Amino acid sequence: MHLHGFRRLLAAALMLGAAIALPARAEDEKGFKYPDPIGDDKGPGTYTYPTDAVYKPGSFDITEFEVVPSGNQTEFRVTVRTRIEDPWDSPAWKGNGFSVQMAFIHIDTDHKKGSGVQEGLPGTNVRFSEDEAWDRVVIISPQGPTRVNSEIGLKAPQWKDRIIVPKVTRAQGKTLIAVVDNAALGGPPQTTWGYQVLMQSNEGFPAKSDLLTRKVNEFEGQHRFGGGTDYDNDPHVMDIIVPPGGDAAKKQYEILSKYKKDTKEPKPEDLAVVPMVYPNAGK
Repeated sequence: MHLHGFRRLLAAALMLGAAIALPARAEDEKGFKYPDPIGDDKGPGTYTYPTDAVYKPGSFDITEFEVVPSGNQTEFRVTVRTRIEDPWDSPAWKGNGFSVQMAFIHIDTDHKKGSGVQEGLPGTNVRFSEDEAWDRVVIISPQGPTRVNSEIGLKAPQWKDRIIVPKVTRAQGKTLIAVVDNAALGGPPQTTWGYQVLMQSNEGFPAKSDLLTRKVNEFEGQHRFGGGTDYDNDPHVMDIIVPPGGDAAKKQYEILSKYKKDTKEPKPEDLAVVPMVYPNAGK
């Protein structure tokens, strides 16, 4: 082949390759990977793990959160500091590969004041600001969808159209994975969306008002977190992600410590306000 003809063919092939690659890059841009500091699984800085050995150090310490869109579905990944195990090996969730952790992934799809839900799910004891309220929340629970949906119907029926129980939930290594149809999210993820991950612990025998969440008390017990209060005024959250900039762990402690401590019957405004993290913030 003449050299000139070869160059034309090569150029055409490169252009075709670039054209094929473009959609993949555009899809990747809608994804989101966000690190979280190691060792901040202490809520407002004072929380301690339950005393039972199944609660291994680092089990509730978020180190990375990732949103991975692919076709008509999205995979959410929450990575913690230690390898995830299934110590309870319960038939109710056998096959998921985990039984201790539980995570709530809140999503703000419009970033509009007055839109979305400011209240946290029952048992988390947190709230969101008016302009960073959540429109969807994905529950990563080791318990089966029948139990989770039943609890939602009993304890959060007003938000059942906003709460998403993943089509697939599993653990792999140190990562919790949830696969969700984009239709349930209201569309594929956008770079304008905001996220907040609350790390909790799966509770098979929750309080009547709690959505499968484990309580934080003043003193830790075999299956209770410690370092908080014995009332429902403190955030029942071991770790969150925080907006970039500064000391992330210190920022988390400050956020979660801003709740009214001298009340046995807190009102919504007495609870800690957790922020959303937006991928395109500052861009």
